[in-house]
Amino acid sequence: MTASRTARERVRAELTREITDIARRQLATEGAGGLSLRAVAREMGMVSSAIYRYFPSRDDLLTALIVDGYNALGEAVEQAGSACPRDDFPGRWLAACHAVREWAVAHPHEYALIYGSPVPGYQAPQDTIAARVRDVAVYGRIISDAWEAGAITPPADHAPEELERDAGSFRELMPGVPDAVIWRAVSAWTALYGWVGFEVFGQFNNVIENHRTAFEHAMRLAADTIGIAQ
Repeated sequence: MTASRTARERVRAELTREITDIARRQLATEGAGGLSLRAVAREMGMVSSAIYRYFPSRDDLLTALIVDGYNALGEAVEQAGSACPRDDFPGRWLAACHAVREWAVAHPHEYALIYGSPVPGYQAPQDTIAARVRDVAVYGRIISDAWEAGAITPPADHAPEELERDAGSFRELMPGVPDAVIWRAVSAWTALYGWVGFEVFGQFNNVIENHRTAFEHAMRLAADTIGIAQ
């Protein structure tokens, strides 16, 4: 690789980063639906035609922002989960849950992009999937490890037979875990992201004062739903 090519790639990477940084600021003021390549180009002092060399369409820029958001959230959850001893399943669960909340509260507009209302006319491509499952994969490993270690109380209930095929969507994330526990885990995940969404979007304003304490209590209840021994 020549030095000039390396320099060109470095300049391209820097400009790409500047474009996405400006676009993230646009999310805060205009929302995802108002994202505009032309507006980004104006802020950069770039002719609008030039920006299309980096992102051919608004949807390409949206995809980049979505992948960045999923990766940032996934990295936060991975680091939180790995900071606990492997056999501390309640600790791993709570650490990962807090990581989601803390990242979302610190990045509300990016959280809204990936977990808020769908952007009209936008269809996420397949290449968002790997980033999308990073955070959920951490929870899957916690539950799988806990089940293997006998740290999950086997549920007395059974998942309905008609959900057997649907459970297959989650078995790869939780290998060896029975369907009844899988559905309890899915219920806990929806509680986690539902709670965070309520807080980020202001539904708890003037309702709950101690957000972090209330969140941790709710996540302990979610762990109980799964059957993780505490």
